[in-house]
Formats: sequence, structure tokens, C-alpha cells
Amino acid sequence: MQIALFQPDIPPNTGTILRLCACLDVAAHVIEPAGFAVSDRTFRRAGMDYLDHVKLMRHDSWAKFEEWRRAGGYRLVLFTTKGAISYLDFRYDAADILLFGRETAGVPEEVAAAADARLKIPIRPALRSLNVAMAAAMAVGEALRQTGGPMQEMR
Repeated sequence: MQIALFQPDIPPNTGTILRLCACLDVAAHVIEPAGFAVSDRTFRRAGMDYLDHVKLMRHDSWAKFEEWRRAGGYRLVLFTTKGAISYLDFRYDAADILLFGRETAGVPEEVAAAADARLKIPIRPALRSLNVAMAAAMAVGEALRQTGGPMQEMR
């Protein structure tokens, strides 16, 4: 299981997601450009000492990430408020990449069109969205539950 962040805007959210990845042994990808200076120092401030425990790969652009993903044959699962399928009704694969967009703008249509699936986390209709780190935690938790990932060892 892997998590990819498309041009993240907010360093603390990125750090929280990197910490989540470290704790659950999930690889992380940051697709640049980000809305902040992408450096170990920035990530360390947000993700504390967990950065040494996360498998982190940075991609200079969407095109480079997509080239890498296609070469590896990974399925891309986009989480979006515009998704038609609930994340709870989807069948995950252990090799999936769970993609999360910018906190302020999501992903452009080009990125959404490349996704193999577009999922949503159902929330109350009057509200806009969840925090991206919260959404990532919910999504990876369900994906790992289904695929028998590291969380299964904790039972």
C-alpha cells in the first residue's frame, strides 16, 4: 500500500501523513511542486523524528510520477469529494497507490482522469470536506484492513 500527495499545500498535514505512513509501514510519495519548501527540515518540523522511518519518494512533477507509476503497473485510487463510490464499497489491492489532492484545490482534471478509481468518504451534505490527513488515515486504515496489511498484525 502506498500514499501519494499531489502538490500538498500545508506542511503540518504532510508531516502528519508521513508520520502515518511511518507508523503503518506504508510508502509515501510527494508529487511536486508543493505549496511550501519541500525539504527534510520542513518535513522534520511537521513529522518530527518519524521521517527516518518512512519510505519517502519525491517526484518533480505529475508527469514523472505518472511515468514511474505506469512503469510499475500500480493502480491509482484517487480520493475526491467528486467521487461516485464510497471508499468502504471499494476492493483494494495491496499494491494500490492512494492519491490525495491539494488541500485548497484537489487535483486537476488531467490527474483525475488518470485515476483507475475515484472514491469519496461520505460526509454530511452541508459540509465541504475532511482534513486531508484525516481522510488519508481513514482511507489507508480501510485499505489495510481489507488487504491484511500491517494493522492485521496488531489484532
